[in-house]
Amino acid sequence: MSRPTIDDVAARAGVARTTVSRVLNNQPNVRPEVREKVRAAVAELGYRVNLQARNLAGRRALRIVLIHASDFDSEPNSYFASALELGATRAGARLGVQLITHVINQSDPAAADEILERVEDDQCDGVLLTPPFADDLALLRRLAGLGVAAVCLAGGAEAETVATTVGIDDYRAGYDIGKHLVSLGHRTFGFIKGLAGHVSAEGRYDGFLAALGDAGLGEADVEWRRGNFTFRSGHDCAQALLGGARKASALVCANDDMAAGALLAAHKAGLRIPQDIAITGFDDTPVSEIVWPPLTTIHQPLRRMAARGVERLVEMAGEGQAAAPGREVVAHELVVRDSSVVSRSA
Repeated sequence: MSRPTIDDVAARAGVARTTVSRVLNNQPNVRPEVREKVRAAVAELGYRVNLQARNLAGRRALRIVLIHASDFDSEPNSYFASALELGATRAGARLGVQLITHVINQSDPAAADEILERVEDDQCDGVLLTPPFADDLALLRRLAGLGVAAVCLAGGAEAETVATTVGIDDYRAGYDIGKHLVSLGHRTFGFIKGLAGHVSAEGRYDGFLAALGDAGLGEADVEWRRGNFTFRSGHDCAQALLGGARKASALVCANDDMAAGALLAAHKAGLRIPQDIAITGFDDTPVSEIVWPPLTTIHQPLRRMAARGVERLVEMAGEGQAAAPGREVVAHELVVRDSSVVSRSA
């Protein structure tokens, strides 16, 4: 079947083409009952606004800003930001959207003000926020007050009460890692967390503890340190855990960069992986496959998440929405590699 057109919507609703256009653009002078008929026809036909056709007709392209968070005093995550940007860029090109990116220092007390200033200066129609900005409820409310739609990538449970969030089920993903390690016989654990206030990463730890609880274990069986998602912090936290009195048989890291650092610390200590200690990461970034041994990790489809965020903002623009609270869950996958299970060829 061919893609439905605006004329198909007009025919289904029994109105003129110009009336459909006014409804789609949230313009006045349309009776409520007529507006509902048009929206019903749009839903029944699965009609989507052709943004590229709009642009060719001389309308300004939708502008979406992607806000990356970074601590300017430490090295950036090797892949997280670039994967999100690639996914958003590809979706923007497909939908005729202009994508603008900004990197904001998450440690700056005036970070939220800077984001709002950038959004207004760029005359943006929507914004994609990454953690920890994705969980800043005050910022989300201020954006809504400006009439700017927001989508939170990897936002937590509280964020979804204010704006749209797109991400995996971090709690379930953490549970899957815990269940995997418990099934291998591990009973003592180390855990390297991410930054304080990073809600999705904290959810991974909570899910991990839930898996331990189902096996009759608990937080008393876990010694943890807090990193900042960088290779260096993973190395340093792992050294502290490996040098402690408690000897963990498995070390869980909240992202792959920290897990790569933990691998180095374990190699320095002369430990065999996974025979002496299993190590797991999170995100399934390219680094997870090129380190030795390759990392068991959670595949988080970052490019798909960002693309879906752009799609949702386009949908909101077509519906005239400033905010659409709720959560869209994208599937994750446990990827088992040699860092937790001895390879048959080893």
